Amino acid sequence: MATATVGWMAEEERRRTKALSDEDIRDALPEDLDASGYVGPYLFPNNNRRRVPAVLYWVLAAVCLFLWLLTRDDRSPLVNGGFAWAALGLLVVGIYSFVAGWDLKVDERDALVVAVRTVGFPVGHASAQMGWRGLLSRPTWRILLYSAEDPPAKRGLVLVDGVDGSVVEYFVEDNPEDWS
Repeated sequence: MATATVGWMAEEERRRTKALSDEDIRDALPEDLDASGYVGPYLFPNNNRRRVPAVLYWVLAAVCLFLWLLTRDDRSPLVNGGFAWAALGLLVVGIYSFVAGWDLKVDERDALVVAVRTVGFPVGHASAQMGWRGLLSRPTWRILLYSAEDPPAKRGLVLVDGVDGSVVEYFVEDNPEDWS
């Protein structure tokens, strides 16, 4: 019985693949990589959006604290001391979210200008990536730059602070990659 089922499935698969011609099989890019749908430059979201959840945490902390204070003498089976601890935890997380919600004042184009000034060579190709550093998640642009020669003779990495535009660190070297 099992052999007959496997044989039938194999026959069905052969019939299905035979029905497809070469014209039916096409290779296509995923929608997010299709350049024909380009609508403009990408706007990187601002870190100050972290302040919205901070306010929500504080509201939840106030509700938990209010419920705990309202029912702590009644010995409620639904509200106990855990509500006070939850309020404290939510308050602390809210403070952290608010402080870590830096306002991103430097976009990738401004960071690229700062990086080009820092490396001291004419830049050909460059790439920008947002990262965060430190316990308070300060936004930092990581700019990778190659010189304008073909093939590039130098490369550099510049870290630009996303809040004030200062150079955090930079590194420039002769390009060790073999382009031959």
